[in-house]
Amino acid sequence: MEQSKYRIEHDSMGEVAVPADKLWGAQTQRSLENFKIGGGRETMPEEIIKAFGIIKKAAALANNRLRPEKMTDEKLCAITNAGDEVISGKLMEHFPLVIFQTGSGTQSNMNVNEVVANRANQLLGKVLLHPNDDINMSQSSNDTFPTAMHVAAVMAIKDTLIPSVTALIETFKRLETENHDIVKSGRTHLQDATPIAFSQEISGWRSSLERDVQLIERALPALSELALGGTAVGTGLNAPQGFDALVAEEISNISGHKFVTADNKFHALTSKDELVFAHGALKALAADMMKIANDIRWLASGPRLGLGEIFIPENEPGSSIMPGKVNPTQCEAVTMVAVQVIANDVAVGMAASQGNFELNVFMPVCIANFLQSVRLLADSIKSFNDNCAVGIKANEEKMRNNLHNSLMLVTCLNPYIGYENAAKTAKLAYAENISLKDACVKLGFLSAEKFDEVFKPEKMV
Repeated sequence: MEQSKYRIEHDSMGEVAVPADKLWGAQTQRSLENFKIGGGRETMPEEIIKAFGIIKKAAALANNRLRPEKMTDEKLCAITNAGDEVISGKLMEHFPLVIFQTGSGTQSNMNVNEVVANRANQLLGKVLLHPNDDINMSQSSNDTFPTAMHVAAVMAIKDTLIPSVTALIETFKRLETENHDIVKSGRTHLQDATPIAFSQEISGWRSSLERDVQLIERALPALSELALGGTAVGTGLNAPQGFDALVAEEISNISGHKFVTADNKFHALTSKDELVFAHGALKALAADMMKIANDIRWLASGPRLGLGEIFIPENEPGSSIMPGKVNPTQCEAVTMVAVQVIANDVAVGMAASQGNFELNVFMPVCIANFLQSVRLLADSIKSFNDNCAVGIKANEEKMRNNLHNSLMLVTCLNPYIGYENAAKTAKLAYAENISLKDACVKLGFLSAEKFDEVFKPEKMV
């Protein structure tokens, strides 16, 4: 590149050439050159960058109230305007750093400081703001990065994940109502079991998701506690009295979600237990989605040689060689996401275990996996709902035939002929390929009339 395509920035280590069209500074450039990991594809999550935009704006507002001689109204206005551009995603091209950098996320904090400072100076038309002295005022990377983690996690869960799950819950509620009078064979161990209403089966799916939402929501209060104000090691050095509570209030106002300052900043800097707990709830949701998607694709299997008890939407051809084949692709996508989320849980837990003395040093990889889980779950559940669940239809004829062919209907005879005689009846019916009624009468356990009186499959639910 020609020299004109660069500008010279400096930091405490000296001068660095930075691309002239980028807003980042020397420390970002050093990180970009020193951590060429992942081919530039494993970059800091967008949610973290936007959370940092909220934090820098909130910190400027708090500093303006607590130390107006340093954070003047002019500086505040410029930082606010630049911070809003970060929050909106307008400046995302200026945040190139990879996840696999310093474990404290210091370089990404400085990336934000440099971009906000340079953009604010552009807006002002003069050099007024310094990345460290002004944008990072009353802060440290050690308390801003864990704060960004919590802000991003809460916003992602509340704004994207819970709405997606809630929509699927509402779909299942509708399907329960539509299928309340359909009775089918139950299954346990992939074997025939006693009857169940199709609406009851759906209610199990719906209730699982409702419980998952409850578990996720239980994790939110702890995630809403912020480390900001602890600065380097939790003591709050260089932050004015009351900054921690005030900045949490400002973050709440900007984000639209309630945040509070953490009571113990030493814990907030070094422990990531809140994220581990919350991700456990995400893993529970993933496990339930795996089960639900598998149930649905089993029930829809066929169309002639499988269970075939439900119809699901046919969205695209399923084979490059078998004409007319259609596959349960939405179910497959959800189950692959579930595998990824369960794998991410290991990374989150391992990263959280690496809190050495006053600081966790695996924070970027911890939050990257956490946010990927939220993002994948939210997207896949929405896709599954919109392209599969809303179109589920019962194959009533197949359900009825399977129900009346089930040998486990013999269970309703237990009170009249006893468990062992009922077992003999089922075994004879299976061995001779005859009905339960014929087997029971043949064995002399009940008359044909008495059998018809007590054998009511539709009333066994």
